[in-house]
Amino acid sequence: MENEIKQHRILAVQRFKNGESPESICTSLGKSKFWLYKWVKRYNENEASWCEDRSRRPLVIPNHTQSEIIEIVKMVRLNLYNQDLFCGAQAIHWEMEDLGVKPLPAIRTINRILAKNELTHRRTGKYEAKGTAYPVLPSMLPNQTHQADLVGPCHLKGPVRFYSLNIIDTATVRCGLHPSLSKSGQMILDGFWGAWKRMGIPERVQIDNAMSFFGSPTYPRGMGPLIRLCLHNGVEPWFIPMAEPWRNGMIENFNDRYQQNVSRQSCHGVSRRPAIRLTGIRATSQQQVSLQQTQRQYAAKSSCRLE
Repeated sequence: MENEIKQHRILAVQRFKNGESPESICTSLGKSKFWLYKWVKRYNENEASWCEDRSRRPLVIPNHTQSEIIEIVKMVRLNLYNQDLFCGAQAIHWEMEDLGVKPLPAIRTINRILAKNELTHRRTGKYEAKGTAYPVLPSMLPNQTHQADLVGPCHLKGPVRFYSLNIIDTATVRCGLHPSLSKSGQMILDGFWGAWKRMGIPERVQIDNAMSFFGSPTYPRGMGPLIRLCLHNGVEPWFIPMAEPWRNGMIENFNDRYQQNVSRQSCHGVSRRPAIRLTGIRATSQQQVSLQQTQRQYAAKSSCRLE
């Protein structure tokens, strides 16, 4: 196809040089006079590539990123990668801000530089533990420790888009759900307070580092509404390490079951199927609670006999 286009251009110029009228040339080839005169102007018998397409890239780019800034981004990213630290665009932006780089590129610009230089790959090799001991929170009595996580956005037909705040007691396996149309700070407070009124206020709550739990993007170093709610009611908030969801294994397992049996059920308007599925989840949780209570009673009797 490309060779055919080049032949049309060469043939049109040759017919024009032989004295044929532009009207007949354009009519036979189905082209305009502007097209014909453009290739007549580009014709050069000493250059064989005159009939090829030229780059349409602008000659002047006013907002072009300086080459020095590009090299600094690459070096900062390599330095963070070698130190086994976060090396994304946001981390690079913070590091360049601490170094006093001027002009400071935007996060979107850093993302484009990383993508253009193929520096967006994940870390290679098997994950190696840092060796930092993570405290194991107690879960022998009810309301000693709660695990919580946010699931969503989930979609139902209608269309309905919602989020679900899931909370589970690690000792009794009781669960609390709070669906909402957003994941704002007020929704998080309403969800936790509603679940605590039904399940009881725990001594500790274990959550991940989602911004909805931690704070706000505007003030990342300030205490968010959830932290204030916990401290006001004597609850210790525990944040798991970054990118280690297995620390919240119980709530993650519950989220998988929730998505399989509740959020993936499509419905028009109100459906009874999610309620039936949720009843099955509660029944399973109650069975686990009954089993744990039986085990504890048997252990208590055994200890009394030994005494």
